Amino acid sequence: MRVAHRRTTAVRRLTAVTLGLLALTGCGGPDEGPDDRQDATAKATATASGTSAAPTPAPDGTAPSTAPSATAPSATAAGANAARWAGTKQFVQIDDARTAGGRTYLSVRPAEKKPHPRFEAWVIVPGEGPYTEVSMTEEAQVLLSVPLGDAKHPAAYAQDEFVGRLTGRPSSDRALLGFDLSFDGQGRVTRVQSLYTP
Repeated sequence: MRVAHRRTTAVRRLTAVTLGLLALTGCGGPDEGPDDRQDATAKATATASGTSAAPTPAPDGTAPSTAPSATAPSATAAGANAARWAGTKQFVQIDDARTAGGRTYLSVRPAEKKPHPRFEAWVIVPGEGPYTEVSMTEEAQVLLSVPLGDAKHPAAYAQDEFVGRLTGRPSSDRALLGFDLSFDGQGRVTRVQSLYTP
């Protein structure tokens, strides 16, 4: 009798231990498989790390947005001005010029010109506001007069020589120079002509 009693007690203890282990492992219901438990673990890990495992639908049932929170910047003022000047002629000041990737870029700002009261030359009335960078076409023509050129009458110069002559002058001198620019239909400069100023 004692042996049978011991066996019964051992079976009961073993059953209790087995049930305890099943409870600790967190077995799910009949519809929850191993993949579901792995998904739950992945979501918990992602939440702990500060990331989202998957976007949740909106309250109205629509699909969640996958767009980034920061919106892309709109077209710059430079691009807007270049488009506005497409197919026109503009009188401008050029504050700076540079060459990059085989193309010449100019920092320009609209200005005004008035005939000189005593000479056959021009007086430049500086504009206001920021400068806009525009590009020149590869075949754009450059015509320079004194003080950027070597003579009173305009003569043709290469684009790189024009850039060197302009940037070699102090910015205070550049503010006194004026240029007639012609733009193509894409807002690129096709012709630059400096005005003669004594």
